[in-house]
Amino acid sequence: MNRVEGPYVLEAQADLLSDLASTVVVPLVPAKAVRAETMRKLKPVITIKGQDLCLMTTDIGTLRRASLGKPVVNVEGPYRAVMVDALDFLVQGF
Repeated sequence: MNRVEGPYVLEAQADLLSDLASTVVVPLVPAKAVRAETMRKLKPVITIKGQDLCLMTTDIGTLRRASLGKPVVNVEGPYRAVMVDALDFLVQGF
């Protein structure tokens, strides 16, 4: 099994805005480290290279695009719906 090293963030900003200097990110932390905080809809668990990572939606923020490393994997396909649901729940409460 390939282990994911950290720290990682999920870039949540639309590709349409890729020319901006900053980008919206959501931290990803090992799910086992935050089991007590895991809330299925608000903080979903996604799997990357065999490691369960919790999307810490409540810790959303911005980073300078230049400070990001190379992308590890594109998780949009399998996790788009749960990521959008988590962001909707954070902002709109549903």
